[in-house]
Amino acid sequence: MKMIVQHIRVMAALIVREMSTRYGGKPGGYLWALVDPVAHVAFMTAIFQTIARAPAVGTSFPLFFASGYLPFTFYQAMQGYVAGTINANRALLNYPVVAPLDAVISRYIVQLMTTLLVSVLVFAFVAYEDHVSLHLDAANIIGACFVASLIGLGVGLVNSALFARSKLYEQVYGVVTRPMFLVSGVFFIPDALPKPFSTYLLWNPLVHIVMWFRTGVYGEYRAYGLDVLFLVKTAAVLLFAGLLFFTFSAQHLREERL
Repeated sequence: MKMIVQHIRVMAALIVREMSTRYGGKPGGYLWALVDPVAHVAFMTAIFQTIARAPAVGTSFPLFFASGYLPFTFYQAMQGYVAGTINANRALLNYPVVAPLDAVISRYIVQLMTTLLVSVLVFAFVAYEDHVSLHLDAANIIGACFVASLIGLGVGLVNSALFARSKLYEQVYGVVTRPMFLVSGVFFIPDALPKPFSTYLLWNPLVHIVMWFRTGVYGEYRAYGLDVLFLVKTAAVLLFAGLLFFTFSAQHLREERL
């Protein structure tokens, strides 16, 4: 019981530290993390409204892009933030009371809370600015966001150890995964594409995340090809692999005091 209380206290301290170091030194601080996604959605809307008459689903361009951008962000921001755990907390890992997994959990909580606040802010902005009446299915939206964050956590756990060992891998990973934003269904409806392209895209779990999220935003969207079980299995496998890889690698890095 004493050990549990100690870990809770350590994680609480790490959460406060993460928030202060991540946002405290930036102009606008935490507010900028909330305003930036709203500006991003507004910018994308302005661009695509000039080249298309109507979005692929519904009548609101801002809502359509928000319904693709937000679930992708739950994955992308999470994996990127968790991946920097070892490098950002290298000095703290010299203290026996700070376990590497404590640092990971604290980062997961901070990022999850931040993205949740961002999502609420973006939807509020869309509803106000575009005069859209939102009828959201909370179960589908929350489910998609939670699974996306777990997939991001699994990928981030693997990368946190690999990034700390190899800067070259970090650069290569950034280049290879850059197109993910374009092929994950953020700008289009994947199941509306002709075969075999739609079939190939369904191998990407982020496509299913976006489709699942959109079923919670648009009641008329049927999301043909959506496989929630595939997502759950993917999240479980990545989490298991990530925890296994991180546990051995983080312990090695901690012992060497790099």
